Amino acid sequence: MSDAASAQPSQERATSTRIVETMKKALTQPEAGPLGLLIMALIVFSLLSATYLTAGNFSNLLMFTPELGMIALGMTLLMTAGEFDLSVGSVFGFSAVLMWTFINEAGVALELAFLIAMGVAVFIGLVNGLMVTRLHIPSFLVTLGMLLVVRGAALYLTSGFPQRTWRVEAPLKEIIVGDIMIPTPIGDLRVFMSLFWFILFAVILGYVLMASKWGNWIQAAGGNPLAATARGVRVGRTKVSLFIVTAVLAAWAGITSSIRVSAANPNSGTTYELEVIAMTVIGGTVLGGGKGTIVGTVIGVFLLRVINNGIIQVGVPGLAYRIFIGGIILGMMALHSYMRRQQQAAA
Repeated sequence: MSDAASAQPSQERATSTRIVETMKKALTQPEAGPLGLLIMALIVFSLLSATYLTAGNFSNLLMFTPELGMIALGMTLLMTAGEFDLSVGSVFGFSAVLMWTFINEAGVALELAFLIAMGVAVFIGLVNGLMVTRLHIPSFLVTLGMLLVVRGAALYLTSGFPQRTWRVEAPLKEIIVGDIMIPTPIGDLRVFMSLFWFILFAVILGYVLMASKWGNWIQAAGGNPLAATARGVRVGRTKVSLFIVTAVLAAWAGITSSIRVSAANPNSGTTYELEVIAMTVIGGTVLGGGKGTIVGTVIGVFLLRVINNGIIQVGVPGLAYRIFIGGIILGMMALHSYMRRQQQAAA
Protein backbone atom coordinates (compact mmCIF):
# COMPACT_ATOMS: atom_id res chain seq x y z
CA MET A 1 0.00 0.00 0.00
CA SER A 2 2.79 2.37 0.95
CA ASP A 3 4.66 1.53 -2.28
CA ALA A 4 1.58 2.39 -4.36
CA ALA A 5 1.05 5.61 -2.42
CA SER A 6 4.66 6.71 -2.92
CA ALA A 7 4.58 5.79 -6.61
CA GLN A 8 1.58 8.03 -7.30
CA PRO A 9 3.32 11.33 -6.36
CA SER A 10 6.35 10.23 -8.41
CA GLN A 11 4.15 9.67 -11.45
CA GLU A 12 2.46 13.04 -10.92
CA ARG A 13 5.86 14.77 -10.72
CA ALA A 14 7.00 12.99 -13.88
CA THR A 15 3.82 14.04 -15.67
CA SER A 16 4.25 17.65 -14.51
CA THR A 17 7.86 17.61 -15.65
CA ARG A 18 6.87 16.35 -19.11
CA ILE A 19 4.18 19.04 -19.40
CA VAL A 20 6.65 21.76 -18.42
CA GLU A 21 9.27 20.48 -20.87
CA THR A 22 6.69 20.28 -23.64
CA MET A 23 5.61 23.87 -22.96
CA LYS A 24 9.21 25.07 -22.93
CA LYS A 25 9.87 23.33 -26.23
CA ALA A 26 6.72 24.84 -27.77
CA LEU A 27 7.69 28.33 -26.63
CA THR A 28 11.12 28.02 -28.23
CA GLN A 29 9.64 27.25 -31.65
CA PRO A 30 9.96 30.10 -34.18
CA GLU A 31 6.18 30.15 -34.66
CA ALA A 32 5.50 30.84 -30.97
CA GLY A 33 6.40 34.54 -31.06
CA PRO A 34 4.24 35.57 -34.04
CA LEU A 35 1.35 33.40 -32.83
CA GLY A 36 1.41 35.18 -29.48
CA LEU A 37 1.46 38.55 -31.21
CA LEU A 38 -1.44 37.53 -33.46
CA ILE A 39 -3.60 36.53 -30.50
CA MET A 40 -2.65 39.72 -28.68
CA ALA A 41 -3.48 41.86 -31.72
CA LEU A 42 -6.90 40.26 -32.11
CA ILE A 43 -7.70 40.88 -28.43
CA VAL A 44 -6.45 44.49 -28.42
CA PHE A 45 -8.25 45.54 -31.60
CA SER A 46 -11.48 43.83 -30.56
CA LEU A 47 -11.39 45.85 -27.33
CA LEU A 48 -10.56 49.14 -29.08
CA SER A 49 -13.09 48.87 -31.91
CA ALA A 50 -16.72 47.86 -31.61
CA THR A 51 -16.83 46.96 -35.31
CA TYR A 52 -13.74 44.76 -35.31
CA LEU A 53 -15.38 41.45 -34.40
CA THR A 54 -18.00 41.63 -37.15
CA ALA A 55 -18.61 39.42 -40.15
CA GLY A 56 -18.18 42.35 -42.53
CA ASN A 57 -14.77 43.26 -41.16
CA PHE A 58 -13.49 39.69 -41.18
CA SER A 59 -14.85 39.22 -44.70
CA ASN A 60 -12.76 42.19 -45.81
CA LEU A 61 -9.75 40.82 -43.95
CA LEU A 62 -10.03 37.41 -45.59
CA MET A 63 -10.61 38.93 -49.03
CA PHE A 64 -7.09 40.25 -49.67
CA THR A 65 -4.97 38.26 -47.19
CA PRO A 66 -4.74 35.02 -49.26
CA GLU A 67 -3.39 36.91 -52.27
CA LEU A 68 -0.35 38.19 -50.39
CA GLY A 69 -0.18 34.88 -48.56
CA MET A 70 0.30 32.89 -51.76
CA ILE A 71 3.36 34.97 -52.66
CA ALA A 72 4.70 34.58 -49.11
CA LEU A 73 4.51 30.78 -49.36
CA GLY A 74 6.76 30.74 -52.42
CA MET A 75 9.10 33.27 -50.84
CA THR A 76 9.41 31.03 -47.77
CA LEU A 77 10.79 28.13 -49.80
CA LEU A 78 13.09 30.43 -51.75
CA MET A 79 14.47 32.14 -48.64
CA THR A 80 14.95 28.77 -46.98
CA ALA A 81 17.19 27.93 -49.93
CA GLY A 82 19.13 31.14 -49.28
CA GLU A 83 17.73 33.31 -52.11
CA PHE A 84 15.36 36.26 -52.60
CA ASP A 85 12.95 37.32 -55.32
CA LEU A 86 12.29 41.05 -55.49
CA SER A 87 10.32 40.71 -58.72
CA VAL A 88 7.24 39.05 -57.19
CA GLY A 89 5.34 42.33 -56.86
CA SER A 90 5.87 43.23 -60.50
CA VAL A 91 4.95 39.69 -61.61
CA PHE A 92 1.77 40.09 -59.54
CA GLY A 93 0.78 43.14 -61.58
CA PHE A 94 2.14 42.08 -64.97
CA SER A 95 0.49 38.65 -65.11
CA ALA A 96 -2.97 40.15 -64.70
CA VAL A 97 -2.26 42.83 -67.30
CA LEU A 98 -0.97 40.22 -69.75
CA MET A 99 -3.93 37.91 -69.28
CA TRP A 100 -6.53 40.63 -69.75
CA THR A 101 -4.67 42.08 -72.73
CA PHE A 102 -5.08 38.74 -74.52
CA ILE A 103 -8.75 38.59 -73.51
CA ASN A 104 -9.66 42.18 -74.39
CA GLU A 105 -7.47 42.78 -77.43
CA ALA A 106 -7.22 39.35 -79.01
CA GLY A 107 -10.51 37.81 -77.92
CA VAL A 108 -8.76 34.86 -76.29
CA ALA A 109 -10.78 32.71 -73.89
CA LEU A 110 -10.12 33.19 -70.19
CA GLU A 111 -8.75 29.68 -69.78
CA LEU A 112 -6.19 30.07 -72.58
CA ALA A 113 -5.20 33.59 -71.48
CA PHE A 114 -4.71 32.26 -67.96
CA LEU A 115 -2.41 29.50 -69.21
CA ILE A 116 -0.42 32.00 -71.28
CA ALA A 117 0.06 34.28 -68.29
CA MET A 118 1.12 31.38 -66.08
CA GLY A 119 3.50 30.16 -68.79
CA VAL A 120 5.14 33.58 -68.94
CA ALA A 121 5.47 33.48 -65.14
CA VAL A 122 7.26 30.13 -65.45
CA PHE A 123 9.62 31.72 -67.98
CA ILE A 124 10.33 34.67 -65.66
CA GLY A 125 11.11 32.33 -62.78
CA LEU A 126 13.30 30.19 -65.04
CA VAL A 127 15.32 33.21 -66.19
CA ASN A 128 15.77 34.37 -62.60
CA GLY A 129 16.88 30.92 -61.50
CA LEU A 130 19.30 30.31 -64.37
CA MET A 131 20.95 33.70 -63.98
CA VAL A 132 21.46 33.09 -60.28
CA THR A 133 22.68 29.50 -60.55
CA ARG A 134 24.51 29.48 -63.89
CA LEU A 135 25.93 33.00 -63.99
CA HIS A 136 26.38 33.20 -60.20
CA ILE A 137 24.85 36.65 -59.96
CA PRO A 138 23.32 37.42 -56.52
CA SER A 139 19.56 36.92 -56.53
CA PHE A 140 19.10 40.42 -55.11
CA LEU A 141 20.56 41.96 -58.27
CA VAL A 142 18.96 39.53 -60.72
CA THR A 143 15.45 39.93 -59.36
CA LEU A 144 15.86 43.69 -58.92
CA GLY A 145 16.59 43.89 -62.65
CA MET A 146 13.66 41.59 -63.41
CA LEU A 147 11.42 43.79 -61.26
CA LEU A 148 12.19 46.76 -63.53
CA VAL A 149 11.81 44.76 -66.76
CA VAL A 150 8.49 43.21 -65.81
CA ARG A 151 7.04 46.39 -64.33
CA GLY A 152 8.12 48.29 -67.44
CA ALA A 153 6.43 45.70 -69.66
CA ALA A 154 3.18 46.08 -67.71
CA LEU A 155 3.30 49.86 -68.03
CA TYR A 156 4.10 49.61 -71.76
CA LEU A 157 1.19 47.26 -72.48
CA THR A 158 -1.31 49.58 -70.77
CA SER A 159 0.34 52.95 -71.51
CA GLY A 160 0.47 53.37 -67.75
CA PHE A 161 -3.29 53.25 -67.20
CA PRO A 162 -5.34 50.64 -65.35
CA GLN A 163 -6.95 48.14 -67.68
CA ARG A 164 -10.54 47.41 -66.88
CA THR A 165 -11.41 43.75 -67.09
CA TRP A 166 -14.57 42.95 -69.01
CA ARG A 167 -17.08 40.65 -67.46
CA VAL A 168 -16.17 37.15 -68.53
CA GLU A 169 -18.40 34.25 -67.63
CA ALA A 170 -16.31 31.10 -67.44
CA PRO A 171 -16.04 28.17 -65.02
CA LEU A 172 -12.41 29.06 -64.33
CA LYS A 173 -13.48 32.41 -62.92
CA GLU A 174 -15.60 30.74 -60.26
CA ILE A 175 -12.89 28.20 -59.52
CA ILE A 176 -10.31 30.92 -58.88
CA VAL A 177 -12.39 33.65 -57.26
CA GLY A 178 -15.84 32.28 -56.56
CA ASP A 179 -17.35 33.30 -53.23
CA ILE A 180 -19.64 31.68 -50.71
CA MET A 181 -21.45 32.87 -47.60
CA ILE A 182 -20.70 30.98 -44.39
CA PRO A 183 -23.04 31.46 -41.39
CA THR A 184 -21.16 32.26 -38.18
CA PRO A 185 -22.12 33.49 -34.67
CA ILE A 186 -21.09 37.03 -35.70
CA GLY A 187 -23.00 36.98 -39.01
CA ASP A 188 -22.65 35.68 -42.55
CA LEU A 189 -18.98 35.54 -43.53
CA ARG A 190 -18.16 36.09 -47.20
CA VAL A 191 -15.27 33.84 -48.20
CA PHE A 192 -13.60 33.74 -51.61
CA MET A 193 -12.13 30.65 -53.21
CA SER A 194 -8.71 32.30 -52.93
CA LEU A 195 -8.74 31.45 -49.21
CA PHE A 196 -9.17 27.75 -49.98
CA TRP A 197 -6.43 27.89 -52.61
CA PHE A 198 -4.15 29.56 -50.07
CA ILE A 199 -4.87 26.82 -47.53
CA LEU A 200 -4.29 24.10 -50.15
CA PHE A 201 -0.98 25.62 -51.27
CA ALA A 202 0.11 26.01 -47.63
CA VAL A 203 -0.64 22.36 -46.83
CA ILE A 204 1.15 21.09 -49.94
CA LEU A 205 4.24 23.28 -49.54
CA GLY A 206 4.34 22.67 -45.80
CA TYR A 207 4.46 18.94 -46.45
CA VAL A 208 7.07 19.40 -49.16
CA LEU A 209 9.34 21.46 -46.92
CA MET A 210 9.10 19.32 -43.81
CA ALA A 211 8.46 15.77 -45.04
CA SER A 212 9.89 15.31 -48.52
CA LYS A 213 13.24 14.74 -50.17
CA TRP A 214 12.88 18.01 -52.04
CA GLY A 215 12.32 19.79 -48.73
CA ASN A 216 15.57 18.34 -47.40
CA TRP A 217 17.32 19.59 -50.51
CA ILE A 218 15.84 23.07 -50.03
CA GLN A 219 17.08 23.31 -46.46
CA ALA A 220 20.48 21.86 -47.35
CA ALA A 221 20.87 24.30 -50.27
CA GLY A 222 20.28 27.23 -47.94
CA GLY A 223 22.26 25.91 -44.99
CA ASN A 224 25.51 24.89 -46.66
CA PRO A 225 25.35 24.66 -50.47
CA LEU A 226 28.91 23.35 -50.85
CA ALA A 227 28.36 20.51 -48.40
CA ALA A 228 24.96 19.82 -49.96
CA THR A 229 26.51 19.55 -53.42
CA ALA A 230 29.18 17.20 -52.09
CA ARG A 231 26.41 14.95 -50.76
CA GLY A 232 24.64 14.79 -54.11
CA VAL A 233 22.05 17.53 -53.64
CA ARG A 234 21.22 19.23 -56.93
CA VAL A 235 21.45 22.72 -55.52
CA GLY A 236 21.18 24.52 -58.85
CA ARG A 237 18.10 22.64 -60.03
CA THR A 238 16.48 23.03 -56.64
CA LYS A 239 16.91 26.80 -56.65
CA VAL A 240 15.72 27.15 -60.24
CA SER A 241 12.56 25.21 -59.42
CA LEU A 242 11.94 27.46 -56.41
CA PHE A 243 12.25 30.63 -58.49
CA ILE A 244 9.66 29.15 -60.86
CA VAL A 245 7.29 28.20 -58.02
CA THR A 246 7.59 31.68 -56.51
CA ALA A 247 6.85 33.41 -59.83
CA VAL A 248 3.88 31.11 -60.53
CA LEU A 249 2.34 31.80 -57.12
CA ALA A 250 2.84 35.55 -57.60
CA ALA A 251 1.13 35.34 -61.00
CA TRP A 252 -1.75 33.28 -59.58
CA ALA A 253 -2.22 35.85 -56.81
CA GLY A 254 -2.17 38.75 -59.27
CA ILE A 255 -4.72 37.15 -61.58
CA THR A 256 -6.91 36.34 -58.57
CA SER A 257 -6.80 39.97 -57.47
CA SER A 258 -7.61 41.30 -60.95
CA ILE A 259 -10.69 39.10 -61.28
CA ARG A 260 -11.88 40.05 -57.81
CA VAL A 261 -11.58 43.84 -58.29
CA SER A 262 -12.43 43.79 -62.04
CA ALA A 263 -9.32 45.74 -62.99
CA ALA A 264 -5.73 45.06 -64.00
CA ASN A 265 -3.46 47.86 -62.79
CA PRO A 266 0.13 47.87 -64.12
CA ASN A 267 1.27 49.36 -60.79
CA SER A 268 -0.48 46.69 -58.77
CA GLY A 269 1.85 44.82 -56.44
CA THR A 270 4.26 47.70 -55.87
CA THR A 271 6.29 47.10 -52.65
CA TYR A 272 4.57 43.71 -52.15
CA GLU A 273 7.99 42.07 -52.27
CA LEU A 274 9.05 43.90 -49.10
CA GLU A 275 5.82 43.12 -47.27
CA VAL A 276 6.03 39.46 -48.25
CA ILE A 277 9.64 39.19 -47.06
CA ALA A 278 8.54 40.80 -43.78
CA MET A 279 5.75 38.23 -43.37
CA THR A 280 8.18 35.40 -44.03
CA VAL A 281 10.87 36.65 -41.67
CA ILE A 282 8.38 37.46 -38.91
CA GLY A 283 7.01 33.94 -39.25
CA GLY A 284 10.39 32.48 -38.36
CA THR A 285 12.14 31.74 -41.65
CA VAL A 286 15.85 32.42 -41.24
CA LEU A 287 16.97 35.37 -43.34
CA GLY A 288 20.26 33.69 -44.30
CA GLY A 289 18.62 30.44 -45.40
CA GLY A 290 18.73 26.87 -44.13
CA LYS A 291 15.56 26.95 -42.04
CA GLY A 292 12.01 27.88 -42.96
CA THR A 293 8.50 27.32 -41.72
CA ILE A 294 5.30 27.44 -43.76
CA VAL A 295 3.19 27.44 -40.59
CA GLY A 296 5.12 30.46 -39.32
CA THR A 297 4.65 32.24 -42.63
CA VAL A 298 0.87 31.68 -42.53
CA ILE A 299 0.84 33.17 -39.03
CA GLY A 300 3.03 36.06 -40.19
CA VAL A 301 0.69 36.76 -43.11
CA PHE A 302 -2.37 36.96 -40.87
CA LEU A 303 -0.48 38.92 -38.22
CA LEU A 304 0.46 41.77 -40.56
CA ARG A 305 -2.95 41.85 -42.24
CA VAL A 306 -4.72 41.85 -38.86
CA ILE A 307 -2.55 44.78 -37.77
CA ASN A 308 -3.19 46.64 -41.02
CA ASN A 309 -6.92 46.07 -40.70
CA GLY A 310 -6.94 46.87 -36.98
CA ILE A 311 -5.12 50.19 -37.05
CA ILE A 312 -7.57 51.42 -39.68
CA GLN A 313 -10.51 50.23 -37.57
CA VAL A 314 -9.30 52.14 -34.51
CA GLY A 315 -8.70 55.33 -36.49
CA VAL A 316 -4.93 55.28 -36.98
CA PRO A 317 -3.94 56.55 -40.47
CA GLY A 318 -3.26 53.63 -42.82
CA LEU A 319 0.09 55.16 -43.79
CA ALA A 320 1.33 54.35 -40.28
CA TYR A 321 1.14 50.63 -41.17
CA ARG A 322 4.77 50.60 -42.31
CA ILE A 323 5.87 51.90 -38.91
CA PHE A 324 4.21 48.90 -37.28
CA ILE A 325 5.77 46.51 -39.81
CA GLY A 326 9.26 47.89 -39.17
CA GLY A 327 8.82 47.74 -35.42
CA ILE A 328 7.54 44.17 -35.52
CA ILE A 329 10.40 43.05 -37.77
CA LEU A 330 12.98 44.54 -35.40
CA GLY A 331 11.24 43.04 -32.39
CA MET A 332 10.91 39.58 -33.94
CA MET A 333 14.54 39.58 -35.05
CA ALA A 334 15.59 40.37 -31.49
CA LEU A 335 13.29 37.61 -30.18
CA HIS A 336 14.60 35.04 -32.68
CA SER A 337 18.18 35.95 -31.78
CA TYR A 338 17.44 35.52 -28.08
CA MET A 339 15.72 32.17 -28.62
CA ARG A 340 18.62 30.94 -30.75
CA ARG A 341 21.13 31.84 -28.02
CA GLN A 342 18.96 30.05 -25.45
CA GLN A 343 18.86 26.91 -27.59
CA GLN A 344 22.64 27.01 -28.11
CA ALA A 345 23.18 27.44 -24.38
CA ALA A 346 20.88 24.53 -23.60
CA ALA A 347 22.72 22.34 -26.10
